Amino acid sequence: MSKPEATTDSAPVGFEQALAELETIVARMESGALTLEQSLAAYKRGAALLQYCQLALKDAQQQVKVLESGVLRDFSGAEDDGQ
Repeated sequence: MSKPEATTDSAPVGFEQALAELETIVARMESGALTLEQSLAAYKRGAALLQYCQLALKDAQQQVKVLESGVLRDFSGAEDDGQ
């Protein structure tokens, strides 16, 4: 059995790369061109990429919450000063 070309165990470099690879995997799976073994390997890789993306988004949301709770609120009145 050969290993599917789009399925690797390497960690993605970043969110955008992970999302692009996930989109490629979904497209290949939807095309119906993969064998059963390739589909299973692609599903496994897709699940890992999905988890990576979810964690990255959760981390970004947490960072936004930290900013909103402190730094960004200090500037909300700056626009009300007028002229």
